[in-house]
Amino acid sequence: MAVLTSALLRLYAVTPLPLAHLLGLLLGVLFYIVPNHHRQISAINLALCFPELSKMLHQWYLLLTLIETGKTLFETPILLLASKTRLRRMVRSVHQQQLADRAIAQQGVVMATFHLGAWEMAGAWCSLHYPMVTLYRPPRQQQLEQLIRDSRARFGARLVTLDSRGIRTSLQALKQGEMIGILPDQDPRQHGNLFAPLFGIDANTMTLYGRLVQKGGAAALFCTAERLSFGRGFRLHFSQPADISATESLAQITAALNRELERQIRTQPTQYQWSYKRFRTRPPDHPPLYP
Repeated sequence: MAVLTSALLRLYAVTPLPLAHLLGLLLGVLFYIVPNHHRQISAINLALCFPELSKMLHQWYLLLTLIETGKTLFETPILLLASKTRLRRMVRSVHQQQLADRAIAQQGVVMATFHLGAWEMAGAWCSLHYPMVTLYRPPRQQQLEQLIRDSRARFGARLVTLDSRGIRTSLQALKQGEMIGILPDQDPRQHGNLFAPLFGIDANTMTLYGRLVQKGGAAALFCTAERLSFGRGFRLHFSQPADISATESLAQITAALNRELERQIRTQPTQYQWSYKRFRTRPPDHPPLYP
């Protein structure tokens, strides 16, 4: 089964990006019409985070969000398997990469990417340009793990799992002036958490991100790959918030992390992974937000 899945993904990965995004659009419309998990959870999250939207605008955001979800599903095999040449062709512009160039020349860097836009593109682009260790959580579909590991490591990145051994490796890499890649915006299963506001809601947020910044004495940067319309490719954005540094407390860094996440989402609200139950873990005595 694993061999068949891998073969199908590799076959699909040669699909032109405009065609992949067209197929994603059609799938997104289907997600909107037919009741399903993506529609249900996305609708709840959009209502929670954008309560000011009218019913009509909420439905419009929901449709666009599901279309972007469809595009994500169809573009991921391409981004996981694209050659250096093809990957570079898909990137139309890069904003503020000098922030990363300047930081990596001076110290280790914790490069965070949110589940916004094409996060696989953001990670691949960084691994093309910098010595990098990527923290990852093994996928639930175990047959895909080796493919994902090989794909994310194809440009030289080292992959380590989100466990104590992987964290030790990451801290060593930071002290050697390397870059650590991490996706810090999902409900943490382990390694510490704090509740911090996100769109005015207390969100269970990983503290590992802050601990890496603190213990590694690292610069904190972010990279996002904005998906352009009509399959034109991607625009990369680097940023470095002033309120995240190794001298801040863990609570301050965690709160600042969610502020940066919210800021980025507001710039492209329909490209976030709203189908994920981001507010699944609630503070004590708070009612659940999902059925």
